[in-house]
This record gives sequence, C-alpha cells and structure tokens, in this order.
Amino acid sequence: MKAFNKIFAAVIAVLAILFAAANIILTADVSESGRPYRVEISRLARQIEANGHADISNCEYVTGIEKYGEDFFDTDSDYAVREINGELYRFDYKTDGGDRTRLIVTVNVILGVMAVLIISVMLYVKFSILAPFERLTDIPYELSKGNLTAPVKETKNRFFGKFIWGVDMLRENIEQQKKRELDLQRDKKMLLLSLSHDIKTPLSAIKLYSKALSKGLYKSREKQLEIAESINAKADEIECYVSQIVTASREDFLSFEVNMEEFYLSELVTKIKGYYTEKLSLIGTEFSVYDYSDCLLNGDFDRSIEVLQNVMENAVKYGDGKSIALNFSEEDGCILITVRNSGCTLADTDLPHVFESFWRGANAESITGSGLGLYISRCLMRKMNGEIFAEIKNGIMCVTAVFTKV
Repeated sequence: MKAFNKIFAAVIAVLAILFAAANIILTADVSESGRPYRVEISRLARQIEANGHADISNCEYVTGIEKYGEDFFDTDSDYAVREINGELYRFDYKTDGGDRTRLIVTVNVILGVMAVLIISVMLYVKFSILAPFERLTDIPYELSKGNLTAPVKETKNRFFGKFIWGVDMLRENIEQQKKRELDLQRDKKMLLLSLSHDIKTPLSAIKLYSKALSKGLYKSREKQLEIAESINAKADEIECYVSQIVTASREDFLSFEVNMEEFYLSELVTKIKGYYTEKLSLIGTEFSVYDYSDCLLNGDFDRSIEVLQNVMENAVKYGDGKSIALNFSEEDGCILITVRNSGCTLADTDLPHVFESFWRGANAESITGSGLGLYISRCLMRKMNGEIFAEIKNGIMCVTAVFTKV
C-alpha cells in the first residue's frame, strides 16, 4: 500500500504540473494575441496620412475609425488614439481575448474532468482492490503457523469475495484435517497401548513355559505335549494381536467425503483441458482430447476433477513425455474416461499393486511421490459408485475411470 500511495502522490503532482503548464501557455498566448490589432491600426494610420481616409472592410480587428469631435471618447469598445496630420483619430478594435478565455476555461474543465476520473479510479483501486487484498496478506502466514481458529471474514467484494470464501474453506478443511489427524493419532496410541498390554500376558506365559521346559520340570511326555499346545495357543493369541495392529495400520487414514450431485461431462473435460493444455504444451507433450457425447454424470464434481488430476499427474511423471490422451467410451449406462500415456515403464507384475496405498513401482525410484494418488482415486471412485482400473496395451499405460450416468 505504501508503494501505491507514492504512485498516487506522483500522479497528483503530474496533474498539478499539467494544470500549471497549460494555464501558463494559454495565458501567454492571450498576451500575445492582443497585439495583432496594432498592426492594422498602424497600416490604417499610414493610409489616412497618405490619402486622408482608410478602408476597414478587410480588417479583422479594427471595427471603426472616429475623427476627433464631440463624442470622440463616447464608446464601449476598446480603442487606440493616434495623431495623424495634426488631428486625433480614434481606432475602435476588438481582440480574440474572449475566445482565448473560453479556450482556457474549456481546457481547464477538460483537465479537471480527467483529473477527477483518474483520481476516482485510483481511489477505487485503492479501497476496493488493494485494501481488501492487503487484509488477506497475513492469512497464508497465519495458516502456516497453524492458526486455524480465526475465521476469515467474508465480504461482498466482487474481486475477492470468492477468493475469501475459498480461503476460509481451505482454513476449515485444514482445521478439520488437523482434528482428524489428532484423533487418529490418539486412537492409534490407545490401540497400541492396549494391544501391547494384552500381549504381555500370553508372552509372559510363553516365557514361563519355555523356562520350565528348559529346566526339565515336566518329565512326562503327555505334560510336555500339553505345555507345547499351551505355548502354541499363546502364540496364536499374540499373532491375533499383531494382526489387529497390522489391520489398524492399514485402515483408511484419509477422509474421503463426497457430495453426490449431477454434472455434465463437458464441464469435467473443460476443467481438465484448462489445467493441462498449457502445462503439457510447455513441456512439449502432445495432449489430445477425443470426441465425446455430452451427458449428465452422477458424482462429486470436485472429487471427479481430483481423480482425473491424480491420473494425469501420474501420466506426466511416469510417461515418456511424448503424448497423453483422453479417450471416452460408454458401457452399460456408464461413461469410461481413459487417460493414455505413451512410454509405459511399469512391469506387468506390478500392475495389480498400483492402487495400493504407499506402493510405488520399480519405475518410480528416481521420481518423488507418496504412492497415494491412485489409491485416493480408487477410494473416491468407489465412494461415488464408480470404479477405476489400469491396464497396459502395447507399451501404452491406460487408466480408466468409470462414472455412472444419470
């Protein structure tokens, strides 16, 4: 805002200088414009001196000549007096000073209107655009510090209304995710404490039985077999607890909430094209979107975009960068959207695992990633009553999302 205030002050100064310069120039022109009548008076005076009379029909400024008499000074016009051949003559004249005055007024009015418009626009920009934006500058910093409780005040500003609403939605989403993460961590900690306590009992029994066997406290074969079976039962009990731990670690750790609605296929395709047409052109990848018939789909529009974005990002990262295409087909009342990328380096044996969480193929060793993109896509598609699958055809990686039609 300080930089804008400096610019605003500079604009005011320039306008003031422009006003002053225009008035100085025009005023100088007025003073200069008063002199041409003298030339005509001098010319007419020479004619009177030579001929005793003068013709003013061709004069632009002189309007009359009066010889000295009773009403010599009775005139409302500007005049000049000359002595010619011993007699006084009055030369009435006009100047263009009135026109010049009107010109000065006109120029000042125009400059004034321009100045008002410029200042009004700059004030509008300052208070309607820059001031609301300046109030938003601290929000990302507060979010980065974890200050998620203070809501972002919504306004009716036509430039930032939707942006402010989006930032507040982002804040609420981060706050909810943080709460879910804390709840998850607490639940996992309680589960581990509970299971670790439960494991101690069978583990102590196994240690006791094994110690008794090692010292030969059980002589009979039957007793030894009984103890062996008890050890085996306790081991099964421990294995059950370990299985619970593994199951807990594999449970969904992300929120997959969807808002089922109806949307057009063309809206979804337009969004994806808007995201990737320029991006792929910059990296030299050919991007093709094949023909399709527009129709209504059932699902969450934003989540559907997220699914296709995840698939497209994988195509960008793991393809050879030559071409990516969107294909469309229809089967059993469903629309199949297939993302095809050239240069597939994924082994056929790895294909069944691509939708598992945190799984990354051998072709991803040098590429950053979390191994969650396709896992999230599958969870979202199933939440939306759809499906997603992958296949490799002649070195082309094909990932197909199945959407239900309305």
